[in-house]
Amino acid sequence: MQLDSLTALSPLDGRYAAKVETLRPIFSEYGLMKRRVQVEIEWLLALADHPGIAELPPFDENARAKLRRMGEDFSVTDATQIKGIEATTNHDVKAVEYFIKKDFGDDAALESAREFVHFSCTSEDINNLAYALMLRDARDVVLLPAIDKVIAKLRELSIAHAELPMLSRTHGQTASPTTLGKELANFVARLQRQRTQLARMGIPGKLNGAVGNFNAHVAAYPDVDWRALSKGFVESLGLQWNEYTTQIEPHDGIAEFCDCTRRINTILIDLARDIWGYISLGYFKQQLKAGEVGSSTMPHKVNPIDFENAEGNLGVANALLAHFSEKLPISRWQRDLTDSTVLRALGTAFGHTLIAFDSLGRGLGKLQVDETRIAADLEASWEVLAEAIQTVMRRHGLPEPYEQLKALTRGKGITRESLREFIASLDLPADAKRRLLELTPAAYIGLATQLASDISKS
Repeated sequence: MQLDSLTALSPLDGRYAAKVETLRPIFSEYGLMKRRVQVEIEWLLALADHPGIAELPPFDENARAKLRRMGEDFSVTDATQIKGIEATTNHDVKAVEYFIKKDFGDDAALESAREFVHFSCTSEDINNLAYALMLRDARDVVLLPAIDKVIAKLRELSIAHAELPMLSRTHGQTASPTTLGKELANFVARLQRQRTQLARMGIPGKLNGAVGNFNAHVAAYPDVDWRALSKGFVESLGLQWNEYTTQIEPHDGIAEFCDCTRRINTILIDLARDIWGYISLGYFKQQLKAGEVGSSTMPHKVNPIDFENAEGNLGVANALLAHFSEKLPISRWQRDLTDSTVLRALGTAFGHTLIAFDSLGRGLGKLQVDETRIAADLEASWEVLAEAIQTVMRRHGLPEPYEQLKALTRGKGITRESLREFIASLDLPADAKRRLLELTPAAYIGLATQLASDISKS
C-alpha cells in the first residue's frame, strides 16, 4: 500500500500531518542525518584548527565554506544517498562518514582530510550531539513559540476578565468567590515558570570516544589537551559539555527536558479540564462555525472538542515523555543499545504536544463569557460570605464565630435576608457591621482583580 496521509500508521503523519509540519525537519530521520553531518563537519574543522594536529592543516576559506555547505544545504536527496550506503554498511553513522568522504570528490584541498572524518569518534559521539541539537532546535524554533502563544492568549483573557466576579468551587462545592481573570492568571503564572526553566535548560553533549576516556585520542596525539578541545567543541555547538560519561552521554539532560515538557503539559491538562468544566456550567459559550457538527444525532450540541482533543494528545505525549525520562538514563555497564530505538521516538511525544498546543489555542479563541450565567451562580450562593463574617467576628472577639456560622450555613439554603438578619444580631462595631451588611458574593473577591491585572507584568 502506498504511503500517504490516509495510509500512514501514525496520526502524526496522517490526520495531523499539517499541524506538526514544523517538527518534521527536526525529528525525522532526515533531520537526524542532517545534524549528524553537521557534527561530523564541525569536528573535522575543530581538528584542523588545532595546532597540535599537524597532519591536518587548517582549511582555507573556500574549503571551509564547502564543508559547511554539506550540512547547511543537506537535502532529502542526500539523505536518500546515505540510506543507500547504509544498505551496505548496515550502520547508520558509518554511512554518514562514507557519504561525507564521497562528497569530497577529487577536491585536492580536502583529500588530506579524508581519514580525519569521524576521527577517534564512536557513533555515540555523533549521535548524542545530533540529538541534542534536535532538542535545542525543537525547543527554540517550535515549542517555545507555541507555548508562548498559549500563554499570551491566557494572559489576554486574564486581563480582560480581571474584574469579573465568579463563584469558586473547592471540592466541587461553592467556595469563596474569585474572578474569572484571576483563575486564568493562575495558569499563566504556572506556565511561565516552567517555560522559563525549559528555555534556560542546558542540553548536555559529549565527545570523548568509545568509553568516555579519550583512549584513541591520546594514543594518536598524546600531547593534545583533549579535554579542552572537546569542551570547546561541544560548547561551540551551543550545548553544555558533559565530561563524565561512558560510551554514551547518559541522557540525564534529555530526561530533564522531557520532565519539564511533561510539567507544562500537565498544567495544560489541568487547564483543559477546568475550561471544559466551565463550559459545562455555562460560564463559557463557544463561537459557532458554519458547517460544523457537534453531534451526529443531537443537532443542538456544541461540544468542547478542542479542549478534549488537547487533553487526549497531552496524555499521549506525557506517557511517552515519562518513558523517555525513566528509560534513557539507564544503560548497562558502558553501553547497551536500548536507547537507540527509543530516541527515535522523541519526535512523537513533541508532535502530540504541538497538536495539543494548537487545539488549546483554537479553543481559547472560541470562548465567549456568559456574564449573566456567572452572576446568577453568585447571587444564589450567599453562604460563601460565612467565611468573611466569621473572620470579622474573630477579629472582634465574638465567641465561637466558626461554630455559629457553621450552624447557620452548613447544608442549608442561605438567602441575603437571612444572612443580613444574622449580621444585624452581632455585637460588632458599627463600621464593621456596616461593611458586612454591604458585602455581596460578587464583591467578596479580595485582591483577585489586582492579581489578575498584574499578570501582565510577570
